[in-house]
Amino acid sequence: MTKPYTFLADLIATTEIPAEGTLSKVVFKDDRIRVVVFAFDENQELTQHTAAKPAVVQVLSGRLRLTMGEEAVVVTPGDWAHMAAHLPHSVEALEPSVMLLTLLQDGT
Repeated sequence: MTKPYTFLADLIATTEIPAEGTLSKVVFKDDRIRVVVFAFDENQELTQHTAAKPAVVQVLSGRLRLTMGEEAVVVTPGDWAHMAAHLPHSVEALEPSVMLLTLLQDGT
């Protein structure tokens, strides 16, 4: 029987930050959300792009520059951001960092 929950222990400890690179891995997916953990080495980035779905960014470790539309903010552990679908955004690691991205179905 399938459990009615999903539990992921210590995503920071189980996510290795690649030297001079970026790692992304889907850690959960169902018909309502997709959750992706990203690990960035210092100075690595996701260049400006958009997502077809609303998204939530949560910083787990490190320090990132998150640009949403025209506004750039430095985000650190405990920071949280929601972005509407199709909002141009980018992420730059100011130090080795781990973040969680949750893509939502429209209307979620």
